[in-house]
Amino acid sequence: MSVSLQKTLHALSVRLRHFFHIISNIRPIVWIALYVSLIPIFAYFYSQLPDCQFRAPDGADRDYGAWLYYSIVTITTLGFGDYTPAHGLAQTVTAVEVMCGMLTLGFFLNAVGSMKSEIDVEAELEKQRRVHYAVEKEKLMKSIPGVMRNIKTFLAYCYAVTTPLSKRQGDTPDYNPQFSLDDMKDMALPTGLSFDMSKRPAVERLMKSASHTSLCLDSLEARVDLTLWSGLLDNCFAFVANWQMFSAVDSFGNISSDHVPEDVGELYHFIKENADIAMHLEEELTSLVKAG
Repeated sequence: MSVSLQKTLHALSVRLRHFFHIISNIRPIVWIALYVSLIPIFAYFYSQLPDCQFRAPDGADRDYGAWLYYSIVTITTLGFGDYTPAHGLAQTVTAVEVMCGMLTLGFFLNAVGSMKSEIDVEAELEKQRRVHYAVEKEKLMKSIPGVMRNIKTFLAYCYAVTTPLSKRQGDTPDYNPQFSLDDMKDMALPTGLSFDMSKRPAVERLMKSASHTSLCLDSLEARVDLTLWSGLLDNCFAFVANWQMFSAVDSFGNISSDHVPEDVGELYHFIKENADIAMHLEEELTSLVKAG
């Protein structure tokens, strides 16, 4: 076989595959509509042929209704035999209608098969999605208690840093998102929180808590497919990213009461943003636990 012939056959094969791919994507209802529409079209052709082209019983009608009947029994390949093509032109038109009907019916059945395959594939994918969701949710639910502990601790230290020592309530830390820079004046003093026995500066404890929370959320992203919970994923990513970009961590990681770093404004914005994110995370995780 010559190279040119091989190329021609290959090109033809590609075109045929493309053609049948297009055909397979046509909905069955289209083929049914085409199949039905062929009946009146060919009936019209038959009505335009001379009467001598057909054999019909004596006294049989030869109006459009009769040819509509003939077209139906022809395209369905019933062929009762009362009307028969007698000459070449009528035989040709009849043969064309039969072929068109068979092809259309074949394409219809192919479309039904393709649709069934699509339904089966979609059903299998949906089953896999449900299984995947169940597995990931189970992993998430097991991780929630640890994540919640880190978030609550972080918010408690945010409260300690943003609340003057005289106003702190060790048993009921309630972070106030509306705090000001003046409220952070005692951040170098111990937290005063009932669970914090370290006596270290509140801001230092906040830095360690932020680091632990960031690691916890980063680990959660690695272990659980959080794309199933887009809001949760966005908040986890934002918290971790904000912590990684917080350049003043070294300044506040080791602080003393007699020396407060000058870049308090950066800390102020960090707390504002990440405490807000932490509260959203807390709400989302709580709602997931309630939903079961």
